[in-house]
Amino acid sequence: MTRQKYNLIGILAAIVLIALDQWTKHLAVLRLKGQSPIVLWDGVFELHYLENRGAAFGILQGQKAVFLVCTLLILILIVFFYNRLPAGKRFFMMRLVAVFLAAGAVGNLIDRMRYSYVVDFLYFKLIDFPVFNVADCYVTVGAVLLAVLILFVYKEEELGFLSLKRQGGKKDA
Repeated sequence: MTRQKYNLIGILAAIVLIALDQWTKHLAVLRLKGQSPIVLWDGVFELHYLENRGAAFGILQGQKAVFLVCTLLILILIVFFYNRLPAGKRFFMMRLVAVFLAAGAVGNLIDRMRYSYVVDFLYFKLIDFPVFNVADCYVTVGAVLLAVLILFVYKEEELGFLSLKRQGGKKDA
């Protein structure tokens, strides 16, 4: 498969994931905003509307410009490394990681630019985990999968594309 096909598939997959994230957030606004939480599993999991004006765990409240710059830098890095991935099925999972991370970043960026906050609505009450959303799930799954791939799947020499050094250049003595 050509690099252009990988790029097109990656872009289309990210668009589908972003659309799913935005759709779930739209439903949360319509059905949960101003309402009592919907208990799906008593004492364990509920749908609870929250407007998060910060980042993970509510840090950096109201720092819209910081989020915009950081998200754009992260997206540039994701695209850079995605394009450096070797062609072939061997790196399908790494491409998937990039798509999940990009979709999660863009999904929450859309909220920040549109509302100046992120719509969160998934709450694990059992462990009193912060309220989160589908885009957060993409980022979490992508990050965990990336760690697993780097630690257990790919050999060090296969991850040369992660280096910022020029590939195919002269080696230092």
